[in-house]
Amino acid sequence: MSVAGEQVERTPAPYATPDDLREALVDGGVIHLTAVDGVHHRSWAWERVLRGVEGHVMGKRVATHATQRWFPPIMPREEFLKTDYVRSFPDLVGSIDVFTGGDKEHRALLEVLEQGGDWTAHLTPAEVVLPSSVCHPLYGTLAQDVPAEGVDEECSGWSFRHEPSLDPARMQIFRIYEFVRIGTPEQSLAHRDDWLQRGLAALTELGLPVRSEAANDPFFGRVGRMLAANQLESALKYEMCVDLTEVRPTAIGSSNYHEDHFGHTFGLHLADGTPAHSACIGFGLDRITLALFAVHGTDLDAWPEEVRSALAL
Repeated sequence: MSVAGEQVERTPAPYATPDDLREALVDGGVIHLTAVDGVHHRSWAWERVLRGVEGHVMGKRVATHATQRWFPPIMPREEFLKTDYVRSFPDLVGSIDVFTGGDKEHRALLEVLEQGGDWTAHLTPAEVVLPSSVCHPLYGTLAQDVPAEGVDEECSGWSFRHEPSLDPARMQIFRIYEFVRIGTPEQSLAHRDDWLQRGLAALTELGLPVRSEAANDPFFGRVGRMLAANQLESALKYEMCVDLTEVRPTAIGSSNYHEDHFGHTFGLHLADGTPAHSACIGFGLDRITLALFAVHGTDLDAWPEEVRSALAL
């Protein structure tokens, strides 16, 4: 285990390449590929482990008064737009389109469909989109007056990011469990730092050789590169990483300080009228599950007993 800034000895990766890892998971019946890269069917063994990971993470909660919410895989479009995700990550966004026409419009759609054309041009954007981060649906539902002691929330749900890839770690839709804090800058930074250490400890208990690394989000375009450099320089984000392949480390969670971004855009303010700050730690439930199968193998019965016990398998 490591905390921010520490150097740790790397454990050899269990697989040479993402292709090797994907092949092992498929051969072991852990995942089933589809016609779209990054969209997998998970086995029941995967689901058992994931639910165990979720329970293990929930057992680490310290703010026992926090509201726990399980979000659906859609959220209001207007609230999504307030997050500014479209400005920063347009290439990752998933918008839902629906048919709202009548018989005439339906006939036109069918004609295009039968000709093999783009029938989706006859659809219109729905009032909902796919959230790109689990905490995005949260902020628009909070009271705008943040109390002096701050607000603690727990969120679990689905996230979508359009990143088609054969790398099994690059899933287009996945689940995350988050512990969120809204309050003063000091409260939010303390939440980020304290939970980074708790998160590393919790994952180490599952036999994962995890470490922390300063990171940045994949902002889009030239301006995005400047934002990413500033995020990295300011040390706003730390990822909890493991080496599953020799190609690149895999982030299985992250601890993030948002500054006053969500406080400003959602009108969340402190007693002095200034925008509230926020921070969150996100445990990537599907990524952690992937790491467990990569490190411990595809046969659950052969996993270390202490890991099986921690996951209630």
